[in-house]
Amino acid sequence: MVQEGRSLMATATAAKKSAGTAAAKRRYKIWTMFILLFLGWAGYTLFGQLQQQKATYEKLTSVESQIEAAKATNEELKRQVERLNDPEYISQLATKEQGMVKQGEQQIFSD
Repeated sequence: MVQEGRSLMATATAAKKSAGTAAAKRRYKIWTMFILLFLGWAGYTLFGQLQQQKATYEKLTSVESQIEAAKATNEELKRQVERLNDPEYISQLATKEQGMVKQGEQQIFSD
């Protein structure tokens, strides 16, 4: 009888171990699935952010080049304003572009 009791206990212990290993396998599968889903989500998010960063960088370089062009135009306009405040430059423009001459001067045309 003692052997039967031991044999029943051994069978019950073996059943518990197999049930425990089945539960452990199920937990392992669930954990693995969770990790794979998380890694997939992280990869998708990273890829999207890299694309957005590239687009933002291209936009930034475009805006910076526009700023540089505007600065160059601004400097050119400042120089032109300075020249237009000079009476000598204004008389040169009037003679050259409009054909105006000072009183007592004579305009000479060349072909």
